[in-house]
Amino acid sequence: MNEVHVKINDKKGSFFIEIEGKQEAEMTFVFAGEDKIIIDHTGVNPGNEGKGLGKQMVAQAVTYARENNIKIIPLCPFAKKVFDKTPEFRDVL
Repeated sequence: MNEVHVKINDKKGSFFIEIEGKQEAEMTFVFAGEDKIIIDHTGVNPGNEGKGLGKQMVAQAVTYARENNIKIIPLCPFAKKVFDKTPEFRDVL
């Protein structure tokens, strides 16, 4: 499993995965007030599809939300699909 990093820059941020020093996947979000984030895009570099990188980033977003007592609004179709298929993540919706 790859380590998922988080980068926050004022009112927006991203979860990302680096493989061999190169960013291979990123999921971006924006803050909506003090207690919500909106996941707006998930992207995985060519050649990394189907490796579960997107789901790993969603799982890290869920952990982040739980630790910071915030909710997630998954506007990104990929993230929404992961939430739909993973009932144990729905407590942060």
